[in-house]
Amino acid sequence: MPKKPSPTKILRRGFRVVALGGGTGLSTLLRGLKQHCVRRSDDHPTPERPISDLVAIVTVTDDGGSSGRLRRENRILPPGDIRNCMVALSKDEALLGRLFQYRFKAGRGLIGHNFGNLFLAALTHITGDFAEAIRESSKVLAIRGRIFPSTLENVHLVATLENGKIVHGETKITASNSRIKKIALSSPNVRPLPVAIEAIRKADLILLGPGSLYTSILPNLLIPEIAAAIIHSKAPRVYVANLMTQPGETAGYALADHLRAIQQHTLRKNSQRRVIDCVVANRQAVSPGVARRYRTQGADPVVVDQPALQKLGFRVIQANLLDEQTVIRHNTRRLARLLLDNFLRNST
Repeated sequence: MPKKPSPTKILRRGFRVVALGGGTGLSTLLRGLKQHCVRRSDDHPTPERPISDLVAIVTVTDDGGSSGRLRRENRILPPGDIRNCMVALSKDEALLGRLFQYRFKAGRGLIGHNFGNLFLAALTHITGDFAEAIRESSKVLAIRGRIFPSTLENVHLVATLENGKIVHGETKITASNSRIKKIALSSPNVRPLPVAIEAIRKADLILLGPGSLYTSILPNLLIPEIAAAIIHSKAPRVYVANLMTQPGETAGYALADHLRAIQQHTLRKNSQRRVIDCVVANRQAVSPGVARRYRTQGADPVVVDQPALQKLGFRVIQANLLDEQTVIRHNTRRLARLLLDNFLRNST
């Protein structure tokens, strides 16, 4: 078990934060935390910018859309979630971010692809290494932080549904009508990047979510070495709860159901230590009109069922974290401030 560094040492070197996930949830979280990172590697941490190292560990099981096409046709790992994280951490999100997010609307073979996905695919072929392509692309965007895929192995998801059916692939899993009983990776012995494990071991704060439970959060935790590193960490391990349920994955789930699923997939034999200590959840009501619109799509606000959470033994922190625009998202600034105030600044 690693020894927790002294408060003085942490303040001097700055805080190390690791966030694991995928999809839009992880990029939303990173966008807020970026504002509290030191601007350059040789800068000293300050009260407003106490984070010296921000690491994103991103799932690579996506098989839909532009990412899925590039994965099948070019035999590379799906770049979409990586691209979203790079844009979220970029110095100039207004211009370069728009460029990397640009989606072609015409052109045989181009339509539907993001420029950033094609850039990563091309750089992967040039360097011969997906991780190296991410590093070089990160330099172009001048990101504040580091981004690692959870693995460089070409894995996909396999779900066992409650009706007994076995479904392969993220796209087919989310399109299924039956609830998910169990999720697994196509290979049981997937190896992570050593630098990702090292980042978890050195972290002062580990964040899981927000994001799709079965296709963004759990795929990272199904890699044995990643789960073990989190389990053995002395850093606070925080789950940022989703705002809404997700059709095809968590329809009808309360917050406790999300946490039970994580426990069922990560609890190790002869060990009762969990991957999560604390939960951060929204307490702000969704406006009626927006709630009705989401309900027609099969999504509802995630219920924070306090008695069940208390019985499970989780500490829960609630705050107004909702940002309602064209879609419901976490308010990046309020979420980042809550995480820093509760788990970093007050930890020393």
